[in-house]
Amino acid sequence: MVRNLAEAGIPDGWKYDLLETFAKRCSGHTPNKKHSEYWDGGIKWVSLSDSSSLDNGYIFKTDKEISEEGIKNSSAVVHPQGTVILSRDAGVGKSAVMAEPMAVSQHFIAWYCDNKKTLNTWFFYNWLQVMKPEFERQAVGSTIKTIGLPYFKKLKIAVPPYSEQEKIAKILSAWDRAIEKTEKLIINSQRQKKSLMQQLLTGKKRFIGFNDEWKTVRLDELYTFKKGKGLSKGLTSKNGINKCILYGELYTKYKEVIHQVYSCTDSTEGLLSVGGDVLIPSSTTTSGIDLANATALLDSNVHLGGDINVLRPLNNNVNANFMAHLLTHIKKHEIASRAQGITIIHLYGSDLKGLIISLPDTLKEQQKIEALLSATDKEFEILQQKLDCLKQEKKALMQQLLTGKRRVIIDKEVA
Repeated sequence: MVRNLAEAGIPDGWKYDLLETFAKRCSGHTPNKKHSEYWDGGIKWVSLSDSSSLDNGYIFKTDKEISEEGIKNSSAVVHPQGTVILSRDAGVGKSAVMAEPMAVSQHFIAWYCDNKKTLNTWFFYNWLQVMKPEFERQAVGSTIKTIGLPYFKKLKIAVPPYSEQEKIAKILSAWDRAIEKTEKLIINSQRQKKSLMQQLLTGKKRFIGFNDEWKTVRLDELYTFKKGKGLSKGLTSKNGINKCILYGELYTKYKEVIHQVYSCTDSTEGLLSVGGDVLIPSSTTTSGIDLANATALLDSNVHLGGDINVLRPLNNNVNANFMAHLLTHIKKHEIASRAQGITIIHLYGSDLKGLIISLPDTLKEQQKIEALLSATDKEFEILQQKLDCLKQEKKALMQQLLTGKRRVIIDKEVA
């Protein structure tokens, strides 16, 4: 990106020079860990263990703290609030702005912006975000990829007049607030859904007009247990005419109804589904919890690949979506405990047959519960789509504003 800017020419009024011309580069260090008095002294210290807290604007808290003694007896420095930091080792290219004075480890580069005439903190932070793919490309190393200090000493940046930087930062901050608000709505939606599921799927909360006792049955009183048949990706194609589901598709996030992802070119392969089948993965290399991911399949004649447990209804008295919710969210730990294996963890139909479940005796109550839960799923999906759109739109806007391809209008008084 820096090369392209130089070759294409800098926008009118912008300056292109070494980053150190515009911001003061600061250092980081790790106090001696053999001295306990250097640690846990109330000074927040950013290290690689804080990687998950980066790329979110401000960094508010750190995994570890150091002490005044640690500062005095090492090269660590307490940087002022507003210092911009960037990871140059594991998690290369991740950045943040200090919400309060903090120190950093030697794995970070830190810059201080004057926020008056030369460089605005948030303009610079967003520029680092745009540059992240370039930083990732520059990292070298077999075990831990890193970027050496000489790279940053030669790093150049194109910056507009300070008033334009402020305006750009203000615009992007508005997008950040919209993103943050949507993320909070998603978190709240997830919490409400979890609470609602715990109440509805256990009978603690009932709909008006339903007072009958729930029935307690074994799973094999409701389903027969089958297994999908071998279905390789070589037999699938976007141009195929037969719907099919491969084992790996069951590891995507929980779906009320699985959608067509692959098409099968051979109509004789796999196990044909019937409407109302409930699908559960039968093996994994990670954790038994991953096997407790039930999916309702309402379509008939879908080809089911191997390593899929197929729960086929014995009658029409069970709502498939209700059962998928129940198994996934209420019975998942019990299902996981029935899985067997170490390197490869298996879950067989025979492991599921004796599973005891409670459910409404009437199909109508099951359907009402499922309809409400599906509505909350839809709400979550809409919010997630909105969040994805906001992030993509902000990313596109950053590419334009931070390279001068799109200019902002500055009030004459401010200019």
